[in-house]
Amino acid sequence: MHLLDAIRDAFALLLSGDAELWQVIWVSLKTTVVALLFATPLAILLGYLIAARSFAGRRIVIWLVQASLSLPTVLIGLLLYLMLSRQGPLGDFRWLFSQSGIVAGQVLIALPVLISFTLAAVQAADLRLTETAVTLGASGWRVMFTVLYEVRFGVMAAVISGFGRVISEVGCAIMVGGNIAGDTRTITTAIALQTSKGEFAQGIALGMVLIVIALAINAVLLLLQGDPRTARGVS
Repeated sequence: MHLLDAIRDAFALLLSGDAELWQVIWVSLKTTVVALLFATPLAILLGYLIAARSFAGRRIVIWLVQASLSLPTVLIGLLLYLMLSRQGPLGDFRWLFSQSGIVAGQVLIALPVLISFTLAAVQAADLRLTETAVTLGASGWRVMFTVLYEVRFGVMAAVISGFGRVISEVGCAIMVGGNIAGDTRTITTAIALQTSKGEFAQGIALGMVLIVIALAINAVLLLLQGDPRTARGVS
């Protein structure tokens, strides 16, 4: 198929309201958002504690968290597949080849990203902020929320990066979800399947959706951040 013809057909699919296409998009958005709702609070808490507390083995923990960013998602999918299979320790949950299994895999994929970005943001915060809060008698929780509010844009960037990492991964979703039509087929697994079948129009259409999503969430971050020059009082 000619590239221009494929692009034209892709736009036609999106505008026609093709049920199968939009079902794939819905599954991707649903599982990604649910995974982030589970992963984000835990990751932000862990990222803050690792950055703000001194404990034995801290550097090793940071090394492991950062090293886990390089793990291929297909390896995470393989390990989770073994855990969720009938013979695995989590087989009783029956999450294999289900949206719950995809969510579990996405949580594992998102955690290192969210922890690392939060860790970096907290480490970059002004130490005087914590010292002042402690001097004023703030509790540990109040100090944490004060610091996290100060570095909120870094935390937002962590969430957006986690969202991008999760919604664009394919290896874990295929292995744990099974790419079942109408149930566990996501944008990326559908792109891989349709391209392998030579149906480029749907793959291009779904790729366009991913691009729009990426542009939209980053636009939201930019709007929330505002103009950094204005924040610093620079004309």
